[in-house]
Amino acid sequence: MASREHSSSVDPLVPLSLLEAVREADRPEDAEETEYAPELLNKRLGITDTVYAQIRRYSEAVQRGRAVNGEEVTALVRLIARRPDAFEVFRSAGARTARSAYDRLSSFKKAMIRRLPRFLARPLARRQARRIIGRYFGAALQRAGQVIHMEVPPRAPVAAGGEGPARAYHDAALLELLSLLMLT
Repeated sequence: MASREHSSSVDPLVPLSLLEAVREADRPEDAEETEYAPELLNKRLGITDTVYAQIRRYSEAVQRGRAVNGEEVTALVRLIARRPDAFEVFRSAGARTARSAYDRLSSFKKAMIRRLPRFLARPLARRQARRIIGRYFGAALQRAGQVIHMEVPPRAPVAAGGEGPARAYHDAALLELLSLLMLT
């Protein structure tokens, strides 16, 4: 997949994960809700035809390795940040982005991290975490002793959502990624 072409482009995995999290949050819980309230369901952003079309578009961009305009992602983040369930949606999207980014690692690297002795696997895992954090989150991985945290610059793709939702997104992503890379 192509890396960022310039500072205002974003990996399409980010908006894809955001919209998939919105779709999941807005999906009706049971058949009764779908049957009795079609006019209410039309007001749920995540199940509109527009969102499905955007999910398809971002999925194709992921497959083709094409970056997305950063301003488009900023507008999406601001829209989602106005939702009453914004923290949950951003938390879900952050974990989803981390899982998808991890899934894109080669099978060989994942096997090395799982099978090598811990003292050899950890540096390899940290290197992969730094690469993923930079590419998909526009952030830097920092380590102070045994503590690992993400340094997120104000220009990061999801930072436009405000400090709270952006923190929920990045915290969930970091926890998921560290768990997947066996760094916890």
